[in-house]
Amino acid sequence: PPTAPTPKAIIAPHAGYPYSGPIAASAFRQWEPDRHRIERVILIGPSHHAAFPGIAVSGLAAFATPLGLVPVDRTSVQLLTRIPGLVVDDAPHGPEHCLEVQLPFLQVVLDRFAIVPLLVGDAAAETVGRILQAVWGGPETRILVSSDLSHFHDAATARALDAVTAEAIESLQGDRLDGNDACGFEGIRGLLWLARRHGLRCEVLDLRNSGDTAGHPARVVGYGAFAWRE
Repeated sequence: PPTAPTPKAIIAPHAGYPYSGPIAASAFRQWEPDRHRIERVILIGPSHHAAFPGIAVSGLAAFATPLGLVPVDRTSVQLLTRIPGLVVDDAPHGPEHCLEVQLPFLQVVLDRFAIVPLLVGDAAAETVGRILQAVWGGPETRILVSSDLSHFHDAATARALDAVTAEAIESLQGDRLDGNDACGFEGIRGLLWLARRHGLRCEVLDLRNSGDTAGHPARVVGYGAFAWRE
């Protein structure tokens, strides 16, 4: 069950729902008590299909899911375009899934809200952190970092590796993370950079892998759900 205060930021996985859905749900559930209060969600995840420097924000008016349209906060997008390292570019967003799979969770948990969809290419933690800082806002704004953890090890190896990654995240040691630990490590690093400056504390909500849910234990992907409270 959610505990007070509700998190300012969460990290949630982005695989197929049979595999990572229960882990992701444990993170999104934390926002449910503030469903009427949360109006803007900053989504940040890795670009799996396109390589580019910096961060790409979508220029679209809305994203669509089977549950309806999710509007993009155009005011925030315009604000972010003034920051070095960010560009409006929908090409990386076209084939990408890491943000879109999070939207139905938000549509179920929250009432009326808009999103700021960000994909990270090659960007330093400080660059990501400063962009998140620009849209930090108040209690009406929350941050979602989309990332899976280790990839394609056996279940026992994945548990050991993901435990080390979770410890690095809890202790705000973003420099210990790379693409072998989490596909969304750039976004996580940016959040950790900012968490130090805002004094956020981390809670690990769930740490499992696809072998625990719907996959074969011989070759799994790791998933973690984390909550960051002020």
